[in-house]
Amino acid sequence: MPSSHSCLFCSIAEKTIPATIVYETETLVAFLDIRPIRPGHVLIIPREHFDYFDDLPASLAAEIMQLGQKLAKAMKAHFGVERVAFLFTGTDISHAHAHIVPMHTKADITSPAYISEQHLTIGPAVQASPEALNESAAALRAALQQ
Repeated sequence: MPSSHSCLFCSIAEKTIPATIVYETETLVAFLDIRPIRPGHVLIIPREHFDYFDDLPASLAAEIMQLGQKLAKAMKAHFGVERVAFLFTGTDISHAHAHIVPMHTKADITSPAYISEQHLTIGPAVQASPEALNESAAALRAALQQ
């Protein structure tokens, strides 16, 4: 499948749009989310365009999961967290992508079913500074080399 130049993640994979890349292979790119839930929030995308995770070939999905596990170990070591979330959401961009998020609290990744307040206002996460992104990326790159 050729990439779609109107797709933000295809442009990141092709390096026509900048991103703070943490790790890459011939088939995958892992980069920091610019609106992180927590510092170190990484997105893993396939270089090839697939709209949704259930469109991925099983071998590519397994490769994403393996990289997610590797990143989770690096995040646990660097951020001192017990848990790291791994999820495919597909709500914002139609390009299969996994979120890897160091979890500091149970509410970092949750369903509205667990939220007590009935009327929540949810806005976008605060955009991280380039310095914060570069610091997190450097730490994760170093941890992945171990």
